[in-house]
Amino acid sequence: MPIAEDPEPRPSEGSEPGGSDPSGAGGKDPFADLVLDEEFIKAASVKEQSGRTRMLSARWKHTPPVDPGGRRSVNDGPAPKRRFGRKPKLQVVDPWGNPRPARRRRTLEWRTPLFIVLTVAVLLAALNVDALRTWLHGGADGSSPKAYAPVPTVAPETARPTSAPSAVPTDQPTVAHPWAGSPAEGWPTSMDAFGPKDAPDAIGVFSAEQVAAQVKLVKDYLAAANLDPKVIAGARPDAALALLSRESQGRIGATLDKPSKEQDPTLWFARFDPREAIQIGDSAKVQGLISVEGDGDKGVLVHTDFTYVYALRPGPDAAKAPGSARPSTKAPQAPQDGTAKPVGLLVPADDAAGETWTTRTIVRRQQDFRFYDPARYRVDRAKLMVDKSATDIGNSACEVYDGFLHPQFDQFAAPGPDSTGPRSDPYDRSHDLPTTGGDDCGTVSRF
Repeated sequence: MPIAEDPEPRPSEGSEPGGSDPSGAGGKDPFADLVLDEEFIKAASVKEQSGRTRMLSARWKHTPPVDPGGRRSVNDGPAPKRRFGRKPKLQVVDPWGNPRPARRRRTLEWRTPLFIVLTVAVLLAALNVDALRTWLHGGADGSSPKAYAPVPTVAPETARPTSAPSAVPTDQPTVAHPWAGSPAEGWPTSMDAFGPKDAPDAIGVFSAEQVAAQVKLVKDYLAAANLDPKVIAGARPDAALALLSRESQGRIGATLDKPSKEQDPTLWFARFDPREAIQIGDSAKVQGLISVEGDGDKGVLVHTDFTYVYALRPGPDAAKAPGSARPSTKAPQAPQDGTAKPVGLLVPADDAAGETWTTRTIVRRQQDFRFYDPARYRVDRAKLMVDKSATDIGNSACEVYDGFLHPQFDQFAAPGPDSTGPRSDPYDRSHDLPTTGGDDCGTVSRF
């Protein structure tokens, strides 16, 4: 049976009489059953951006972020395979994408200089292995390592000492410390020991100024004969000879031309063969004094008493040098003639290392110089007249008289016969030297 149509449409529930359909289609209100709960919010397809996101979007619109590198996007594709299994280092960035210094990088800022210093130290040690080994194991004799402390400085003498210098530790001298174990370590150097410091008085027919000039002339001769580095290295002492009078110059100069037992140049000059011994530095240790008095004939006598100590390192032929098995004291006159060697001023191509063993030769000379009254004697006031001389030499080979001193080095010492002469201390300045010498070869108690 057909259903009869309602001639008048009924108003929808909730609509006002005479109003229109809110949907515009005349259907049911779509928000009538809407519930705004948590499930509805989570299911929303469009989400509002956070405040921080909106702030960054506005900042990046004017200042785009910089890619620090090392980060990958999901759109970059798969990461490349690593050849080794080490993990890549992470790049630390701040919230804006800028790289932030890692803690390890800040640590390396102070470690890098330390690594450089340690590397340099290792290289220097590798270049001088022998010195490092000597330092680690102590001295060359195997003793325990210890700090090297220089001894106090000793002032020049004002009077003759009454006894020998006190004992010091017998350390092995080296190129680095050539005065170790020597009583002369604190002595003045070179001409600093020459006195007197006070101006002399007038003596005889000479005024104070003339006496002072005579003392200076003596000092110049002592320096030229005993302290000139060229003379010590074997050169002819022409400067010293030029200060002597004609008589003294002829007598002393003859010893250089043909040295022998009776004419030994080492009694006047300190000369070493540079093939055997080379002076360390250009100065020696000196101790002694000068005194002035009248000669009883209106003239002047200048007395000198000085000990010279020479520190020496071995030359290229030191192992072949003549000498006894131990350091000796050489008598002023000895039993064998010799012929002077033609010696040039030789210098080895490579210098000795700092830990190389060295030695010392000690020479004491007592010499008097006379200045005659020029009104009574025909003399040259600017020249020296040697009145008398005595010399004692410690640590030089006996029975070798070629015009040079020949020190003994411990590293080249060889067994030999015992010395027949007395044992003496070359540093003892408490007594006079004999004016004549014997033929016995003694030994020194220290050098």
